[in-house]
Amino acid sequence: MSLPKTNNYRQLLLDDIPLIDVRAPVEFVTGALPSSVNLPLMVDDERHQVGVRYKNNGQQSAIELGHILVSGKVKQQRVTAWQDFMLANPNAVLYCARGGLRSELSQQWMAEAGIECPKVEGGYKSLREFLYQYLMGYCAHNRFTILSGMTGTGKTEIIDQLANAIDLEGAANHKGSSFGRPLGEQPAQIDFENRIAIDLLKVENRLPASTIVLEDESRNIGARHIPHYFADRMAESSFVVIEMGFEERLERLWQEYVVERYLKTMAFFGGTGEEEFARYLRESLLRVQKRLGGQRTKVLLASMDNAITTQHQDNFASHRHWLAVLTKEYYDPMYSYQLEKKKDLVVFRGSREAVIEWLGGA
Repeated sequence: MSLPKTNNYRQLLLDDIPLIDVRAPVEFVTGALPSSVNLPLMVDDERHQVGVRYKNNGQQSAIELGHILVSGKVKQQRVTAWQDFMLANPNAVLYCARGGLRSELSQQWMAEAGIECPKVEGGYKSLREFLYQYLMGYCAHNRFTILSGMTGTGKTEIIDQLANAIDLEGAANHKGSSFGRPLGEQPAQIDFENRIAIDLLKVENRLPASTIVLEDESRNIGARHIPHYFADRMAESSFVVIEMGFEERLERLWQEYVVERYLKTMAFFGGTGEEEFARYLRESLLRVQKRLGGQRTKVLLASMDNAITTQHQDNFASHRHWLAVLTKEYYDPMYSYQLEKKKDLVVFRGSREAVIEWLGGA
């Protein structure tokens, strides 16, 4: 039986074609594609047993064991899951690790059930390699425009407005500071890299002559790190700097780190939200204790604890006190030091409005 295949990786990713990932869950969580869903041919334990059999007795014996483990009711459940997904997503494509036996068998079983589903030649490995080579190639031949500015200038908001920008913090699910930890988990490192590459691919496809705008980031965004070749190219790119007064920045930070975070925490955790919010604030501060120093951290923690105690009496206003000190004595000096090293790369400085206008015309 000859079943359809595709190796048009670029179009699959540009069009967000729904993908059925038939690898085991343990493989899926270490790296997958944004448009994929994990509907495995074999679950982790089954895959482990087959792997042991392959090592000890060879391929044919392993295949025979696989057919025993995934048979009868278990097989029917797997096929039904694929059928249901295909009914909801008629243009879906499936893949396994390398485009071999697992995807072939999944295709065959679906065909026997009356559904034809193309498979990706080379499987996930080839999709991943395509994205890796694309990202490497882009960085080798292009530079970016880096949007910079002190903490609280609203850089991410501007990134979200621009058609030719990529949100690295969004891809990492992290705001990039000690107070930017997500309520949920960060993606796997490979998922983060895949997301960057796909976002870049889409912007370049839509606006082929545009320079891509990125937010100024350190090499690490939370627990995820920007690939070294990508970070190196960012460091060589032109910088545009937002200039904004301290009070306006403080108000923005207070809204984001305190007010909005509190509301999100309560919605996420429900009855334990108050405790989780207080823990988030304290742990975020302690993450920078080494740079703040013990005594300054102790003073800021006392101010923070007082604000936590009174936040429902003063509508969270007391949180401005510790946040102002932290911004003035930690974030601002750190930013000034970093920017001083990049001053020769700065091509424009101005207000938010002026920066948005400059970027729109660049």
